[in-house]
Amino acid sequence: MVTVGRPRGVEDTAILRATAQVMGRVGPPGLTLAAVAREVGLVPATLVQRFGSKHGLLLALADQAEKDMTEMAERVRRSHESALGALTALTVESVAAMATPESFANHLAFLCMDLGDPQLYERALAIHRTQKRMIEDLLTEAISGGELRAGGDTVALARTVQAVVAGAGLTWALEREGRLEQRIRQELDAVLSPHIPSLTSHNPEES
Repeated sequence: MVTVGRPRGVEDTAILRATAQVMGRVGPPGLTLAAVAREVGLVPATLVQRFGSKHGLLLALADQAEKDMTEMAERVRRSHESALGALTALTVESVAAMATPESFANHLAFLCMDLGDPQLYERALAIHRTQKRMIEDLLTEAISGGELRAGGDTVALARTVQAVVAGAGLTWALEREGRLEQRIRQELDAVLSPHIPSLTSHNPEES
């Protein structure tokens, strides 16, 4: 049973994390304030107090997701000596909430909903641009460190990385072979390998 003092003990970030988990399980039709409240042991009225409505909750979740993306990039960079290692970790961790085809489909359904809502779309675009900037920074660092060939267009390559990660998730959800993490790693390796000096230095077309 929920006690009177309990609502003040649950931080907004914990509620938003729980919202993301519920989203992955039930998709748009099943996401209600009541479902999220049950997940964190609160009553729906508490969520109305905090966020105003389900739409307000989704807006807050999107704002938090952009902050989390920046923090994630900083954390993975600190924990990897290699910029490319950090890039792989960033792309893998960014899809961690979609580890099953069902959760991938549910999160994709929410993205489709975002595209039709001006406020949610604005935030989805901000998250996309933040991720792209983080990828560009890591690619630039990889070039400076000699992990990638000098002279590459990091802006174009970052766009390709984002497109490949999104496409890999969709094909994985359709094919249902292996784990999403494995598919992301494989496709990212395929995209980056032509730009790695050790793999291209003996290319006959360049000799």
